[in-house]
Amino acid sequence: MIIKPRKIPLSILKLRALLRRLPSNHPKIPLIQQELSKREAGYKGESSLDFYLSFLDEKNYFIFHDLRLQDESRFFQIDTLLLSKKFALIIEVKNIAGTLFFDHVFHQLIRMKDGMETAFPDPLIQIQRQESQLKNWFTKHKLLEIPIYSLIVISNAQAVIRTSSDNRKLGCKVIRREMLPSKVNQIEHSLKETLLSEKELKKMLRQLQKQHVEADFPILEQYAIGKNELIKGVICENCRYFPLLRRHGKWICPHCQHVSKDWHLHALTDYSLLIGSAITNAQLRNFLNITSSAGATRILQSMSLSYSGTNKGRVYNLFFDRK
Repeated sequence: MIIKPRKIPLSILKLRALLRRLPSNHPKIPLIQQELSKREAGYKGESSLDFYLSFLDEKNYFIFHDLRLQDESRFFQIDTLLLSKKFALIIEVKNIAGTLFFDHVFHQLIRMKDGMETAFPDPLIQIQRQESQLKNWFTKHKLLEIPIYSLIVISNAQAVIRTSSDNRKLGCKVIRREMLPSKVNQIEHSLKETLLSEKELKKMLRQLQKQHVEADFPILEQYAIGKNELIKGVICENCRYFPLLRRHGKWICPHCQHVSKDWHLHALTDYSLLIGSAITNAQLRNFLNITSSAGATRILQSMSLSYSGTNKGRVYNLFFDRK
C-alpha cells in the first residue's frame, strides 16, 4: 500500500516556473536548464520503479516516496522507503546512462559515456549513511527496532554496470529495477520472525507520515535572481505570448486571439513557487500587470482563498495542489 504517494518534486516545479518567468536572454538560463534536466531525469528514474513495486503484495508492504526526515540538526531524504512487519528497505534510485563502474577502492561511481569519464559520489556510502540515520530516527521516536536494508536500483535500462573482480558484494547492493520484486521477496523469506505487531506497525506508519518535511528552498535566493528580473503578467497557454490583456473578466491574447477566464491561476502558481505563498491586492496587480484594484479583488474572491487582515492590509494565502 502506498502511504505517501509520489509527487512532482517542488524543486522541479520551481525550476520550471523560473524558466517560464525569465527573459530568453537571461545569463542564468543554461545553468537552470542543466539543473532541471538532472532533476527531471532523477524523477523519471524514480517513477519507473512504480511498475515493479506494483507486483508486491500491498497488504504486506507499505511505501513512502520522497520521504524527508530530520536527524538531529540535519535532514535526510529517501527516494523510496518500503516497510513491512519484518524489515525496512531504503531504495536509492540512480537514473544514469552509460557504463557505470563502482570503484570500491576510492569510493566513487565513474560513468563512462561518449568517450568521457565523469565521477559521482559513491551511492554505497550514501545508503550506508541513510541506514544509520533511519536507525537513529527510529530510536529517537521510540519505535521498535527492525532490520534496515538498503538497495541501489539502476533505473536506466541502457546502463552497463561494472566493477572490479574482487568486489563480490556489489551484486547484493546494486540491482536493476526489474529485479526489485524478487529482491524484496528474498529479504522477506530470509527473515523468519515477524517483529512488528499491527499496533506497532500503524504507529510507525503514522510517525513517518507525520514527521515528513518537504524541502522548500527560496529559489530566487538560490540563483541570486531579483524579483525585478522576472517576467510579469499572464502568459498565453496557447502561444506563450505575454502579457495578456484583461477585458470584461477574461484574458485575451493579442497574438493568437485565445481567450480564457482563469489563466491568471497559472501566473499566480508561478508567483507562489518563486516569490511566496502570501499575496496582497497590490502585489497581485503588480505581478499580473493590471491596474484595477476592484478587478484584482474580484480575481482574489473568485479563488476562494483564505486570508488574514482587513481592507488594504488583507493578505491572501496561495496554495495550489500538485500531483
